[in-house]
Amino acid sequence: MFVLLCIMLLVGSASSQWEDDDYSFTAPVGGQRGSTYAIQRPGRITGIRMWENYNNYIAGIQLRYGYSWSDIVGRARGAVQEMLLFENEAIVQLSGKHINWVYSLAFTTNMGRSLYAGQPRGYSFNMYPHSKKAELRFISGRQSSSIVSIGAHWGVVTDPNANSNSTNTY
Repeated sequence: MFVLLCIMLLVGSASSQWEDDDYSFTAPVGGQRGSTYAIQRPGRITGIRMWENYNNYIAGIQLRYGYSWSDIVGRARGAVQEMLLFENEAIVQLSGKHINWVYSLAFTTNMGRSLYAGQPRGYSFNMYPHSKKAELRFISGRQSSSIVSIGAHWGVVTDPNANSNSTNTY
């Protein structure tokens, strides 16, 4: 009986610790070929650009931190979709479809806005942080001439009252 009680206490404390965790990672979905990438900078994400290869897969992604855009991952080819985030707006969900490439992506914010690009082909995925206080901090995966795979890294902003264009780190 004592052993059962100890196990229950350990499981309970582990689950509450997990809920309060400031960082979580959603493993990449998609294919395995190509080279690795990570779009990561200090501060909050303040904008997103995605390129859709005409009626096909996601060709490229670019994130804005503060007022500065990252390098493009994949290629700037096809139709571009862009969304600039409002003050204190954050990305709280990443969803889409994949097979051997990422065919569609939707970035959703805490204000209910979404940016969508690509085609509804393949297996569905839905990524979100473990903590309700966390937001998307950076993405990583594999690229070639397009986005082969994508994973999400979530974290809590160290100063939640900070301007969305500040350079807070996590």
